[in-house]
Amino acid sequence: MLDEEVKNRAEKYIKGMEERLRKIPATSRDKYRKVYDLAWQYTQDARYYLEKGDYVTALVDIVYAEGLLDSILFNENIDLDSQIAKRVFVAGTFDIIHPGHIELLKEASKYGLVYVAVARDKNSEKIKGRKPINNENQRLEVIKSIRYVYDAFLGDENDFLKSVERVRPNVLLLGPDQNADEKKILDELAKRGLKEVKIVRFPQRVIKYEHSSTSSIIQEIVRRYCNDKKES
Repeated sequence: MLDEEVKNRAEKYIKGMEERLRKIPATSRDKYRKVYDLAWQYTQDARYYLEKGDYVTALVDIVYAEGLLDSILFNENIDLDSQIAKRVFVAGTFDIIHPGHIELLKEASKYGLVYVAVARDKNSEKIKGRKPINNENQRLEVIKSIRYVYDAFLGDENDFLKSVERVRPNVLLLGPDQNADEKKILDELAKRGLKEVKIVRFPQRVIKYEHSSTSSIIQEIVRRYCNDKKES
């Protein structure tokens, strides 16, 4: 009976620690990379010993992990129950990933957990006037792998705001090229019961890199490889 109680306690402790570690903002993970990675490793070790039936060692490992996590929370002044519980909504095509995309998502992660709605193929084509290079499922898989993204999904084909409703964010981050009527968005969201959403706009394109847009990358590929063939 005692073993079962220890097992249940360790299992609950480990699951809670995994959830807390996932909520740490990517910027804080980067800043304390060694500490964060060590906390994650202790957590995984705890799960290993739990599955092996060594519940005491599992508890010892997870206590070490908690101490490491608490050091990050203390130094960063993070309250997991409030600050990190905030949700940030970002939407876009994210066709050919470039530094501009990364900077946008990094900025979003400063406000809380980042949820990304990846544009459907037909909607992207309608807006940009061309088919995306990578289809929607490929683009979604790439976005999911970016460290600043907490969760990602395919957007609604007919109603952009349905994706916002799905996340119910505290912050909606718009990119510099997203021409949206902010007041109209807020008014419509309020009608749908989302009255506390704050819109933040990423100020400008990232210009410190040679190519900070998908269009410029495509143009450069055409210039290098298509024009050369015509000339030859």
